[in-house]
Amino acid sequence: MDRFRSIITYTILIIFGLTMVVPFLWMLSTSLMTQSEFNKQETLFIPKEEYHVWNNNGQTERILLVTDKGDISIIHELDEDLNITEEYKEVPSSQIEMIRKKPSFHFANYIKAFKKVPFGLYFYNTIYVSLFSLIGVIFTSLLAAYAFARMEFKGRDFFFYLFLSMMMVPQPIYMISSYVLLDKLSWLDTYNALIIPWIANIFTIFLFRQHFKSLPKELFDAASIDGCSTFGMLWRIVVPLSKPVIATASIFSLISSWNSFMWPLVMINRPELRVLQVGLSYFNQEASTQTTLLMAASTFSILPIVILFFFAQKQIIASYSRSGMKD
Repeated sequence: MDRFRSIITYTILIIFGLTMVVPFLWMLSTSLMTQSEFNKQETLFIPKEEYHVWNNNGQTERILLVTDKGDISIIHELDEDLNITEEYKEVPSSQIEMIRKKPSFHFANYIKAFKKVPFGLYFYNTIYVSLFSLIGVIFTSLLAAYAFARMEFKGRDFFFYLFLSMMMVPQPIYMISSYVLLDKLSWLDTYNALIIPWIANIFTIFLFRQHFKSLPKELFDAASIDGCSTFGMLWRIVVPLSKPVIATASIFSLISSWNSFMWPLVMINRPELRVLQVGLSYFNQEASTQTTLLMAASTFSILPIVILFFFAQKQIIASYSRSGMKD
């Protein structure tokens, strides 16, 4: 019975896992296709390329076959950039050859997509905003969580649950009021609008608080007897014992900043301050008919976060096993 239950469980997990992975595989595969190959819709996951060449007196030229009339074929001649140089040319069909490449990987799509808009600038802005937001989140969350977990003051639980209730407020609700406030502070179209409102994160405070409450009280009693101050306990005891949960919060903060779209779209108008997701949206408008370039841009946009997650997944699992997500 247990074996049958395990088989059913893992089967369901595999199905749902494939459901999440397949779109990413399609995106990666499409990014390596030519646009003409994608338009044919003959394959989904294995990029392949088919084209005709004309063997012209020992020279092979890339062509576009218009029609085949027995011994004579009508072709368009193409240059190195696949632009038509001569139309409706009649040549012997015996000189036409079909070339098939499978798989056929066009990594040049990534270079073309990266150069089409200033993705280098977008990456710089995103990294800059993400790192400074991360520093602010870790600093403010450590202080707030330590106060909620280990310090006694009037209204502590009330304020903590008030903070938690703010997690249920969707971003569009406070977008207009935030815009007006940032406008009065003259922070619109500046890095301040992208960083300062996000240097405090309620979920990170909650995560740290739960972990801090799970630490043995004897450690703090011993440190207090030795004359350690409140901040000394935080930096010398709590922080060294909280490396896994800090790593987890860092990953979540970086992912949130990296994927941020609505906030920077509303608060920033200057092209030189666009972050990656906003830049990708503008690229989508410019290259709406070039699906392969759009998928290439999407791939290298999420690649840093995917790599970061794989390197830090052990820390994330360790943080959940140690922090005790309970009160």
